[in-house]
Amino acid sequence: MIDIRKLKELVRLMVENDLSELDLKDLEETVSIKRHAQGGDPVVSTRPIAPITADAPKSASSTPEDDGLLTIESPMVGTYYSAANPDSEPFIKVGDEVGPDTVVCLVEAMKVFNELKAECAGTVAKILVTNGQSVEFGQKLVLVRPT
Repeated sequence: MIDIRKLKELVRLMVENDLSELDLKDLEETVSIKRHAQGGDPVVSTRPIAPITADAPKSASSTPEDDGLLTIESPMVGTYYSAANPDSEPFIKVGDEVGPDTVVCLVEAMKVFNELKAECAGTVAKILVTNGQSVEFGQKLVLVRPT
């Protein structure tokens, strides 16, 4: 996970230089920061470089119909939001088709809203958390049936 001090410094540099978007990539993760034209809070998206794999370990809550589903997990501790704001439609619903660049939710951490992308292709099978719920690093958020 990116160091919050580095993230704050990047946002400060974006504001000082009037940049609207910044993408960084290293061996471990990718960070994308986008500022809205209206000057609102920046949206930060971080993701590990490792690919999402099938949900191999079985937990007590796993069911046979979960076999073969891809898992989208929280990359950080924060608050899960299913929509961009309270008046907006949710990013995804069960049955929706998603692609690697489809935004599935926001995870807010320290007043920074982080877009979480599917990073896989398929159909949303289950949404495991509710809007406004606190989430932990690595917590399963969404299950996707691959196409």
